[in-house]
Amino acid sequence: MDTPIKHIAIMMDGNRRWARARGLNPVKGHQFAANHTIEPLIEKCVDLGIPYVTFWAFSTENWKREEKEVKGILEIFRLAFGTLALRFIKRGAKLNLLGDMSRFPEDISKKSLDMLTRSANNNKITVSFALNYGGRDEIVRAVKKIITDKIPADQITEEVFSSHLDTEGIPDPDLIIRTGGEQRTSGYLPWQSVYSELYFTPTLFPDFTPDKLMEAIDDFAKRDRRFGGDSTPKAK
Repeated sequence: MDTPIKHIAIMMDGNRRWARARGLNPVKGHQFAANHTIEPLIEKCVDLGIPYVTFWAFSTENWKREEKEVKGILEIFRLAFGTLALRFIKRGAKLNLLGDMSRFPEDISKKSLDMLTRSANNNKITVSFALNYGGRDEIVRAVKKIITDKIPADQITEEVFSSHLDTEGIPDPDLIIRTGGEQRTSGYLPWQSVYSELYFTPTLFPDFTPDKLMEAIDDFAKRDRRFGGDSTPKAK
């Protein structure tokens, strides 16, 4: 099955609430999501012919959480860039990272770069993980890159600016999904999402199955995407 969607971006919200509802440590919610939720969603995107999917795994604000939780999340990243990433790669996924990786421990940065290198020639699907990502931070870093490249002001276009963002070479998301019930984007891909369709679901991310993903895609199919122009005539 093919869809007109080229890129889905997911805000993985609700992991901690999922764990607490079960009397578990909040980190267990993140672990469950990493081990059981993400991979089936990627497989569904492959089945649907969706070439890009992005998961927001850790924001620039998440460092403010309790130290124990942050350490637990970092340990999940260490494991994810090992066995989990290798599974993705073997299935033809190209891995990509958004965000400022400089704040992470050196071993995590090295593992992540190794996974990027190993998957560079894969083309079945591009799976991006936004780590230490914030939309305003991405824009500030893009401006700094433009200054470093000494690009004259009269040569800075939308295309030039986009090429300095973390998502260089990746199409803007057609559909942004936020799980967990909150109805805001919280700085997720602000430049790239100007024409994205937004879908909010109360389902906590660990419970967000491929069937739930299909509900979002079916809802997307009913939208009239005008991009500032006229409505597209509906087929009779």
